[in-house]
Amino acid sequence: MAIERTLTILKPDAVAAALTGTLLSRLEKAGLKIIGLKRLRLTPAQAEGFYHVHRQRPFFASLVKFMTEGPVVVAVLEGDSAIARLRELMGATDPAKAAASTIRKDFAASIERNAIHGSDAVETARFEIGFFFSGAELSQE
Repeated sequence: MAIERTLTILKPDAVAAALTGTLLSRLEKAGLKIIGLKRLRLTPAQAEGFYHVHRQRPFFASLVKFMTEGPVVVAVLEGDSAIARLRELMGATDPAKAAASTIRKDFAASIERNAIHGSDAVETARFEIGFFFSGAELSQE
């Protein structure tokens, strides 16, 4: 196994439902170490920049609107195979198709309002971490 870093976003629906502590605890209990953490409210420009890969998709405007409707919590996680581990913990994008005991099965309302985001590859994680954090903001212990 390789030590990796990945980014997660606790989306506005999860933050509004007061799930921040619950979800961060689940991630830590699964062996993912939080090395950077911020609570912020995305501007439309930030949401558009972060989700630029979806710009041509029909759901893009709705996604940007959702991601800017309230605060989010962004975190950098580190651990063995962190990207795959986080994606397994999150479950399928569609909560109806997510495995039992995954975050999305337990807390998501829909494909869009699905509580959590996680990087899908090493290159994506690198971009996403850099989007929200400078190197000086990450724990180096």
